[in-house]
Amino acid sequence: MDKPSGRRGHFAPPRLSLRFAAVWRRNFLVWKKLALPSVVGNLADPVIYMLGLGYGLGMLVPQVEGVSYIAFLAGGTLCYSTMNAATFEVLYSGFSRMHVQKTWEAIMNAPVALDDIVAAELVWAASKATLAGTAILAVIAAFGFTASPLALAAIPVIFLTGLCFAALGLIMTALAPSYDFFMYYFTLFITPMTLLSGVFFPQNQLPDAIRSIADALPLSHAVSLARPLLLGQAPQHIAQHVGVLAAITIVAFWLALALTRRRLLK
Repeated sequence: MDKPSGRRGHFAPPRLSLRFAAVWRRNFLVWKKLALPSVVGNLADPVIYMLGLGYGLGMLVPQVEGVSYIAFLAGGTLCYSTMNAATFEVLYSGFSRMHVQKTWEAIMNAPVALDDIVAAELVWAASKATLAGTAILAVIAAFGFTASPLALAAIPVIFLTGLCFAALGLIMTALAPSYDFFMYYFTLFITPMTLLSGVFFPQNQLPDAIRSIADALPLSHAVSLARPLLLGQAPQHIAQHVGVLAAITIVAFWLALALTRRRLLK
C-alpha cells in the first residue's frame, strides 16, 4: 500500500482485500494456545455479576418488566460481556501488537497493507467476543434463564456488537501513547454507558434528559435487540437498532484506520 500523503490521504476510503484473513488466522492461532483460560476468564466476570446481582437483588426486586430480575439481567449481561471482550482485545492485545511488539510493522513487510491489518484486528476482536458471548449464552440457557429458540438469533447480535465496540476501541488504540491511556476510555465512556444502557435496570427509570442520551448509546441498541430474543420475543425497531450499530461500526473503523495511518505511515 502506498503511503498516504497529508490529511486527505489518511482519510482515504479503506482499501481492503482478502489478505486480512491471513492476519485474522495469525491472531487466532496465537489465541488458540491459551484458548481455555481465555474463555474461562471472559466467562467468570459476567457470570458472577449475573448470578450475584440476579439472585441477590432479585430477592428484593421480584419482577422487572414482567419477568424475574435475573432473566431481565441476562440479556444485558450478554451484551455487556460482549462489549468488554471486544474492547479489551483491541485495546490491550491490539496495542501490544501495534506498539509494543511491533507485530503490525513486521506484517507490513509482507505484501499485506495496513488497511487489511486493521480490518483483521476488527474482525478478530468481534470473533473472539462472539466466542465469549456464545459461551455466556450457553450458561444462561443451562441455568434456565432462556428457553426460547429465538435466543439463537442473539448470536448475530453478539457479532455485530463486537464489531461496533472493536471499531470504537481501535480509535483509542490508534491514539494511545501507553496502556494507562485506556483507563480514561473505561472511566469516561464504557462505565457510564454500562450504567445508562439498560444492563442493570430499565432505562425508563432515568430522567428524560438522560434517557435521550442513553437511547443513542450503542450498548442501548445492542441490549434492545438481545434482551427480547432471550425472553422469546421479537425485538421492536430491529432495522433502527441494527442500522445504528452498523453505522457506528463503519464510521468508527474509518476514523480508526485514518488515525492508524497517521501514526504508522509517516
